[in-house]
Amino acid sequence: MTAARLLAALAGLLGAAGVAAAAGSSHAGGALLGPLALIALTHAPALLALALYRPAHRDMLTAALVLALGALTFCSDLAARHFLGAPLFSFAAPLGGMLMIAGWLAIGLFGVLRTHP
Repeated sequence: MTAARLLAALAGLLGAAGVAAAAGSSHAGGALLGPLALIALTHAPALLALALYRPAHRDMLTAALVLALGALTFCSDLAARHFLGAPLFSFAAPLGGMLMIAGWLAIGLFGVLRTHP
């Protein structure tokens, strides 16, 4: 599986999780489902756009994968806290948040520094 296809698959997973979390938050409540939906539904289209863009440079692709890993880690931790009553693992949410920040900063940096055909 290519990195672009992996990004598209992760975008679909995050999108579906975001819609489910939004529905769950709306119907059943849950303070953690709203933020999960927000992160998932904002990052899914960004990852899909990056997958379709198919960056030629490995650094941009790596940044997109870091962003995806961060969003998945953060959302998985919120889901675990909501459904299991315990974190995914110690420091999972802050790690996911830091990965998302790093991914976004890298995407912005590489977008400015790289020339595209």
